Amino acid sequence: MHILVLGSGVVGTASAYYLSKAGHQVTVLDRQPAAGMETSFANAGQVSPGYSAPWAGPGIPLKAIKWLLMHHRPLVVRPSLDPALYVWLARMLANCTEAAYRRNKARMVRLAEYSRDALDALRRETGIAYDERTLGTLQLFRTAKQLDHVADDTVVLDAHQVRYEVLDPAGCIRAEPALARVREKFVGGLRLPGDETGDAFLFTQRLAEICARQGVIFRYGTSVEALRHDRGRVSGAVLKGGEVVTADLYVAAMGSYTPALLRPLGIRLPVYPVKGYSITLPVTDPDAAPRSTVMDETYKVAITRLGDRIRVGGTAELAGFDLTLREPRRATLAHSVGDLFPTGGDISRASFWTGLRPMTPDGTPIIGPTALPNLFTNTGHGTLGWTMACGSGRVLADLIGGRAPDIDTADLAMARYAAAA
Repeated sequence: MHILVLGSGVVGTASAYYLSKAGHQVTVLDRQPAAGMETSFANAGQVSPGYSAPWAGPGIPLKAIKWLLMHHRPLVVRPSLDPALYVWLARMLANCTEAAYRRNKARMVRLAEYSRDALDALRRETGIAYDERTLGTLQLFRTAKQLDHVADDTVVLDAHQVRYEVLDPAGCIRAEPALARVREKFVGGLRLPGDETGDAFLFTQRLAEICARQGVIFRYGTSVEALRHDRGRVSGAVLKGGEVVTADLYVAAMGSYTPALLRPLGIRLPVYPVKGYSITLPVTDPDAAPRSTVMDETYKVAITRLGDRIRVGGTAELAGFDLTLREPRRATLAHSVGDLFPTGGDISRASFWTGLRPMTPDGTPIIGPTALPNLFTNTGHGTLGWTMACGSGRVLADLIGGRAPDIDTADLAMARYAAAA
């Protein structure tokens, strides 16, 4: 079967890999000149199944007000006339209940744990290297109140047998020795030893090379303007310039841009772009830099070691498709890494980046069939595209090939929103 994958980010490229491995003829279309050039380009670098959780949860509305008033605020909402923003916010707020949080987190952890295992298998099969480390993630608590609420997450981790350690300051320093230099800055942490780190862009680029050797065709610099449909099926992808590319089946994996592509087909994906920022700085003192990922819980910032670099990612900015680099967001990232690892890297030489995370109101991506039998989606991963990419691609390939996936996928497809209506 000839399958057209729309998008060559980490999710689209992973989809192409597993579809090709299953024996399909695969063509990937992307407007960028190479794979992984948008949201996958400079993300926080975490592969964090244990940290997979929806943003919508009990108490979030009150926390959001506090975050909006902080000097180094993790949440920014820019005034907009876009009705899609307010519809998305309303749906997210509807998920801010205890029952919804547990349900959503449970399925996110299920997919993320499976994805981590799929990534490990892919790494063994292909020998792919991407500045990876398997040293876990440390969620660092600066206040006693943060530490007191750790049980809210460990209940779900227990249910899914995800390993974790609740650490005192000495335990945090054993996990991340450089934190001994700022011992007074934190009161404890939650360590997830099964989590990993790695450069998502490097992974995507190298996986695309592996895909090409398997026979996958990548057409870069190719903008998909619309999908034609006829008699209840997609009949072709219309490119900028008028060319129409046809296939037997289509996979929409264009991140935040997927909803606009599918809306004319009558498919309304509840995905909204949430803007994130990162800085990348060179390591100047390896002993004073993080070993893996440290999550600064106060500022919602991830600080990750990627080879001889430190990647610092964070901020949730609701600003539509605006990609303006805003200096206050850089200042927050610089403050977090400078506060916890003051001599680990050279902030003055940091590069600054922003990208759009495709977020669903319930935090879970939308993977699987749509109302059109030859159109599938693999989008809406939010901040967890890198964490969930391999599992999502493998699940998608199984569903398309008529095989039962290794995990339950009934609540991952678009149909879950119809069921909740």
